[in-house]
Amino acid sequence: MQKAIKIHPSDTVAVAIEPLRPGESILIGNQALSIPEEIPAGHKFALRPIVRGESVLKYGQPIGAALCDIPAGAHVHTHNLKTLLSGELRYEYHPIHSHSASAAIASFQGYLRADGRAGIRNELWILPTVGCVNDVATALEKRAQKLLGGSVENVRAFPHPYGCSQMGEDQENTRQILADLATHPNAGGVLVLGLGCENSGVAEIRKRMGAYDENRVRFLVAQEVEDELQTGFDFLTELAETMRKDQRVSLPASKLVVGLKCGGSDGFSGLTANPLIGRFSDRLVAMGGSTILTEVPEMFGAESLLMARCETESVFNDTVRLINGFKRYYEDNHQTIYENPSPGNKAGGISTLEDKALGCTQKSGDAPVTAVLPYGGQVTRDGLHLLSAPGNDLVATTALAAAGAQLVLFSTGRGTPFGGPVPTLKIASNTALALKKKSWIDFNAGALLEGNTLDTLTGELTRLVLDTASGRPARNEENGYQGIALFKTGVTL
Repeated sequence: MQKAIKIHPSDTVAVAIEPLRPGESILIGNQALSIPEEIPAGHKFALRPIVRGESVLKYGQPIGAALCDIPAGAHVHTHNLKTLLSGELRYEYHPIHSHSASAAIASFQGYLRADGRAGIRNELWILPTVGCVNDVATALEKRAQKLLGGSVENVRAFPHPYGCSQMGEDQENTRQILADLATHPNAGGVLVLGLGCENSGVAEIRKRMGAYDENRVRFLVAQEVEDELQTGFDFLTELAETMRKDQRVSLPASKLVVGLKCGGSDGFSGLTANPLIGRFSDRLVAMGGSTILTEVPEMFGAESLLMARCETESVFNDTVRLINGFKRYYEDNHQTIYENPSPGNKAGGISTLEDKALGCTQKSGDAPVTAVLPYGGQVTRDGLHLLSAPGNDLVATTALAAAGAQLVLFSTGRGTPFGGPVPTLKIASNTALALKKKSWIDFNAGALLEGNTLDTLTGELTRLVLDTASGRPARNEENGYQGIALFKTGVTL
């Protein structure tokens, strides 16, 4: 196996695939290079002398500027590399439309809902409108386990701390996400549970749900009934009886909406897991399906590449507003725009936000960007979408589900056990993680560095997605790890 990889012909750094020792000589293409210091796996080293102030290239793009002269073979990381990012920018639309992926028609076994959408699960959900009734929701979840069986595949409460003492856009965000989840196709039945005195009560959620199947939703205001547990259980029983009539049927892959997310990234994420997810995204889009890329702060530094792929100038303008709007959000809260890589990211070899973004956005593949969604917005057409949401794993995954994603592909280099409200398939960037955390990881993209081709692994990942859509549990489901988190943006009263 090769010891290092140069990603793009113009790159001035390479990535160590395995730890490199001082004095070790390695071959990069036709170039022999002596390594003067230890280079951890996943980390970068200079392919030639780099002078102070010079842009350092990875993925064929700048990932920062050298803080000092860097000799050939030397470790390139946070100690000698600084970001080039700044505040809001002006952009021009110069479209590049080179996507030409094709894919054979595929199908899965799912639940066809009344609105034409497909569910890949038939679950009974309990959605509290306010944190005050979280314990009631979890008590109902426990009591309703006796309703499981047949087509009723799971009973799940989704507690959260919000729904009251919020103002303006912050409150509206909470209301919209809860309304989106209340009509999610993976839920065959939903109990919307309120207290009765909160700002974002049952009536507010109901107003934002739009058209919904009245046989699938019940509303309960705890202050208005004598025994909220008994009344809630009665409602859940009614919903379960409706759900027992549901059956999986063959549906085209074009009905799938898949969220694209990464977390706990490392230096291999941009080499293996993210390009693999990108190739899958292209394949699903070619089938007529939809994918959603979010984590807006992790687009900073790679946004121009996404903008060039915008299908129309209108979509381009929406993308500019998405990027600059999120930068403004940072500035309004007196935060530095470029402070993003976590300690774990840095330990794994990611040095700057540009470094992270150029790897992160590879999850979008090459397909044109067809639409930009606000936080709480939903997919209404096929193709690749950009969604406004932060990088926080659980917040972003919840936003993807609320946008209509029936499952999420989540790449990781360091591992994480969590799951969103929908199946959250973990794609390991390296084999060591896949072997160590078998109870967390659903797919090993590290095999790309072990002689497996991208085409082969794309086929395997596509099959896993279709099997998951047909009922195969993800690791987070097997572990019982499912939850939601909401984007808190404003004052708490």
